Amino acid sequence: MSAGDQRNGDQSDDMVSRAAVWPEVERAELLARGAALKWASGVFCRPEHLERVSQYRKRESQRTSSIHTRLKSMVQSYLEGVGWGLEQLREARTELREVSQTLQKAGAEADANTEGVRSLERLRELSVSRQQLLAAVSNLPRLYAVQSLVLETERLVESRRLLEAHARLMDLERWQDDILWQLGGAVSADDQELAAKYFSGVQRLVDALGKEMWTVVSSALAVAPQNPTPFVSAVRIVEREEALDRALLAQRGGGGGGSSRPLPHGRPRCWRARFFQVLEEAVSARFRSVSYLHTRGPGLAGHLSALQHAVMADLATVRHLLEHCVPPHYQLTAAYLKATHHCLHAHLTQVSSWDLESGEIFAVLNWVLHIYNSPDMLGHPELVTEADRAALGPLVSPEGLEQLQGKYVQSVRKSVSEWMLKALQVELQDWKRDQEPDTDHEGFYLTSLPTIITQMLEENARVALMIGESLRDQTIQMGLYEIENLLNRFREALVEFGKEHRKDPSSNSFYLHYLLASISNCVILKQSTESLQLQLSPPAAGHFSRTPPNPLAALDRAVRRACHLVMDQLLLDLQPFLPGLLTRPWLVHGDPVPKLCSILEGHLELHGRVRPPCRQRLQEEARWLMVVEYVRALMQKRFVCRSGEDRKQLAQQMLQDDQLFRETFLSLEGGGPDPDVTPLDLLPVLADFIRLKDPGMLMLEVSGLAAKYPDISEEHVSVLLDVRGDVSRDVRAAVLDLLEQSAPPLPAGYRPIFTDILVPPSTTVFCLPTARCA
Repeated sequence: MSAGDQRNGDQSDDMVSRAAVWPEVERAELLARGAALKWASGVFCRPEHLERVSQYRKRESQRTSSIHTRLKSMVQSYLEGVGWGLEQLREARTELREVSQTLQKAGAEADANTEGVRSLERLRELSVSRQQLLAAVSNLPRLYAVQSLVLETERLVESRRLLEAHARLMDLERWQDDILWQLGGAVSADDQELAAKYFSGVQRLVDALGKEMWTVVSSALAVAPQNPTPFVSAVRIVEREEALDRALLAQRGGGGGGSSRPLPHGRPRCWRARFFQVLEEAVSARFRSVSYLHTRGPGLAGHLSALQHAVMADLATVRHLLEHCVPPHYQLTAAYLKATHHCLHAHLTQVSSWDLESGEIFAVLNWVLHIYNSPDMLGHPELVTEADRAALGPLVSPEGLEQLQGKYVQSVRKSVSEWMLKALQVELQDWKRDQEPDTDHEGFYLTSLPTIITQMLEENARVALMIGESLRDQTIQMGLYEIENLLNRFREALVEFGKEHRKDPSSNSFYLHYLLASISNCVILKQSTESLQLQLSPPAAGHFSRTPPNPLAALDRAVRRACHLVMDQLLLDLQPFLPGLLTRPWLVHGDPVPKLCSILEGHLELHGRVRPPCRQRLQEEARWLMVVEYVRALMQKRFVCRSGEDRKQLAQQMLQDDQLFRETFLSLEGGGPDPDVTPLDLLPVLADFIRLKDPGMLMLEVSGLAAKYPDISEEHVSVLLDVRGDVSRDVRAAVLDLLEQSAPPLPAGYRPIFTDILVPPSTTVFCLPTARCA
């Protein structure tokens, strides 16, 4: 057997022996061998790698030696620690043995002294008995006098001779305290109970005296103006009791060792604190005595006024009379103010929880925010130094004020909503009247609706401002919401008004007049709305609990709807004459443009009864309507030119019509100049387009037309070319191609005109490419 085999055999035997003792060792050995085989199979996977076996063997041998060295060092350190711990345990065992022996000696000495202590028990009993006899002998005169003194003190209390009664009571209490202290623990519990029962009348005297005192204190506000002596006596007794409490507490705290006497039963009495407590209860009772009759409803303001007078009358009594009956450190006025403030706070909290109307809430808010802090109450010059506002706190919490203001706004909102609904119903009834609407001093149409709404909202804002800007802002915001709601209903009513008129145009001969009055009303409402918005404080103007109101947008929608209905009526009146436009008779006689201008003039005269700027808006809409209808008639190709003379006459007649339209509008605008941008400018442009002699210049003309009116479409241009009647197919194709390629976007602020003009479908016969057109 070789040396290696022998070594391996020894290692195997060693491993078997260790595995028999430590099973974990066997498992670890197997895992290590498996890991080694895995590593070796990965490293020596090819024959040429075997040349480095010696290098790996040397490196692993060095690593193994290092590990063995560290293990030996660790085991050595562990053994040293175990040895040091064993040594400490030996020393502790020796010390415990010594302590146990010492305790045994002390116990033996204590047992030896027990007999000596027992011999002294008889001596202690004799000493206690002697002390009891001495106390009984010394206190016999007092004990005989206790019952008579109790009866005498009771009579003094009943006759309200409080100072004398308190002097007797102090003597009785001093005797009681001395006797009970002398008895102390020297007697049994039964004897102590017997002594306490003997002096039980003293506690009854204390209770009776206190009851009389607190009765005097609680009635001081009513009785003191006639006879302040009982109140002064009560205050002097309170001060005596406070001095006794301080002395007893100082004696107990300053006595040394076991000589300090315990506090007597019921001490400290703290009668000064009880004095202020009774005063606060008296204030509360006096506060409740103010009549609560008719507190709800209109009587709430009177109730608050009665509270104000009662509080100020009591404050005058306290400050000018009772304040001089107490020591300065009592600060009686400040104490009364504090008690009154707390009572008012509780009462107003209860009142705020009621279901109050807006007038009641206003009375409460005005009283809390203005009257209570005014010179008539807490702001009185004599009370400014007494009232500590920071210590008193608010009469109603900020959250309570916010809730009150919210309830006020909701109550006002309910009333405003009802009034607005009634005003709208009256307005709808006015629309059905068979007479012209009323006019103001400037001749503009109007109804009662804007006056009612404006006055109501302005009055609510003015009343709310008497409370504060915050409530004013909330009220104005509420009003803006309600105006928006009203205008939405107003717009719906206009739509229904228009539908009914379309069903039966003869049912209301003043339909147009009331539409114009509605527009004037919207102008007045816009001015009122802007005035209300200007009253808002800057923080309130940008802060809303929900979506901010937008009455101006609702106004604009209502105005647009009314203007649309006015234009519909204008179109309805113009409709019988529109089919005659741009026809052969029109070209010969000029009809029906004068009739159209006459109808237009009548409408424009009525438009003058509308307040600016809506009057100008209606006139502008009338211009657009006339131009759109005129161009729409042109797009219907009622007249197609057959020669250059036809084109010249058509263009000339269009210019004459344009001049008639301008004169009509200008005559009703006070003779002023035309606006900078007017839809009537389109008619001369179309006339120039038709009058153009050279068809080759049409591309340039169309380019300029598209630049000025970018919403013109190929269909519109195609119809214009058809009306001319002299455009070849090639020119038409070139013009339309140019228009398609150079279609510019609509500029900002541009109002389309051709978009509203639909081109009728072509009536050209559809032909197949292989056949000739008929």
